[in-house]
Amino acid sequence: MRSYRKELWFQVGKRRELINITPQVDACLAESGIREGLLLVNAMHITASVFINDDESGLHADFEKWLERLAPEKPHAQYAHNGYEDNADAHLKRTIMGREVTVAVTEGKLDFGPWEQIFYGEFDGKRRKRVLVKIIGE
Repeated sequence: MRSYRKELWFQVGKRRELINITPQVDACLAESGIREGLLLVNAMHITASVFINDDESGLHADFEKWLERLAPEKPHAQYAHNGYEDNADAHLKRTIMGREVTVAVTEGKLDFGPWEQIFYGEFDGKRRKRVLVKIIGE
């Protein structure tokens, strides 16, 4: 069994942003040479998420509205966590959206359903962030 590891870095320009990282993950898979196995992608920041869904702008707007209703950014004083940083809402949003995804690798390809894509969800951005890609298999 072989193993592959790579960090992907992103400069996130907004506080909250969803980035389709499927092309970068596909490139990692090709670089790894692994044809059969499992691929893990996880956020390396506690205020960010990796998840699988459809790449559709209306859905992304729905995520933004839904997450903001569940864990509104303001007023900052509503959260006990907020003190040095005002990002408690980002921690909560990450918990809802999840930390990582695992995808089967079959014949050198991501074994996806028809509309599935991998997204990096940033909830406390405006700085450089990263995800880990780990692939094991043959």
